[in-house]
Amino acid sequence: MKNLFLYIVTVLVWGSTWLAIEFQLGEVDVAASVAYRFMISAVLMWAYCLWAKIPLVFGRRDHAYIVLLAAFNFSLNYAVIYSSQRYLSSAMTSIAFSTMLLMNIVNTRLFFGTRIAPKTYLGALLGIAGIVALFWHDLARFSDGSSALLGLALVLTSALIASLGNMVSVRNSNTGMDVFAVNAWGMLYGALILTAWVLLSDAEFTFSSSQSYVLSLLYLSIFGTVIAFASYYVLLKEMGPERASYVIVLFPVVAVSLSSVFEGFEWRSNTILGFALVLLGNAIILTSKDLLVRVVGLSSNRGMNQK
Repeated sequence: MKNLFLYIVTVLVWGSTWLAIEFQLGEVDVAASVAYRFMISAVLMWAYCLWAKIPLVFGRRDHAYIVLLAAFNFSLNYAVIYSSQRYLSSAMTSIAFSTMLLMNIVNTRLFFGTRIAPKTYLGALLGIAGIVALFWHDLARFSDGSSALLGLALVLTSALIASLGNMVSVRNSNTGMDVFAVNAWGMLYGALILTAWVLLSDAEFTFSSSQSYVLSLLYLSIFGTVIAFASYYVLLKEMGPERASYVIVLFPVVAVSLSSVFEGFEWRSNTILGFALVLLGNAIILTSKDLLVRVVGLSSNRGMNQK
């Protein structure tokens, strides 16, 4: 029940962050915006850990892995994904980023030698097919111009970076490192990495006082970072990366729902088909093998009885 709750929270929050990121683009440099996001998140995580009296002491080796996690999941991947949305819509970006699910499956096999159940591949492929169906009209109009191709390359790069970060998170969990303590240090390191990026580049630490920028920044910091990452990393530990990362495939589903409410998204036959495929893939991945066998067996028996 706990995993289901965390799963729903992660999907809903991260699925909505694609829309929030749109309000971060414009006046403020991308790296600076992401740095602000993780500065706020780091302060909140440290405050929580100190209040909850969670030990924050790690050895040098563990800190090295936390820095690696920060580079992959708390800084570089977000700087890249923000940049990609300058060239692609949030919907198209979320579609491309959903390939992280398959990257997680492959990387889990490469780094941990974990045997991946065939049904996981089937569920993942159905999920990806569902995403394609959901945005079929967008894909059909996809421009082959240099800017669009650059945006796509950036999204795929971000997905790969994030997937590698997931593998580091699994390693950290396997060694018994506390998720909240790791996140506190990781978000701090991420903010420092991004600060260094801004200072060493041509970017500047400017700020926008517009309501949309401030509110979206707070939403991304509190919900999109502190709450969502804590939920997701617990899922990685409890369910494994190949199953937990299926939330990535559901992000565009949330994006469609939000677009329907706020942007008048038009529902078509491909939308219904896409939802059906994503939900079916989700059920296949998250349902145990024994239950699937019983369901298939029950269906077969009913068919025989009808004959």
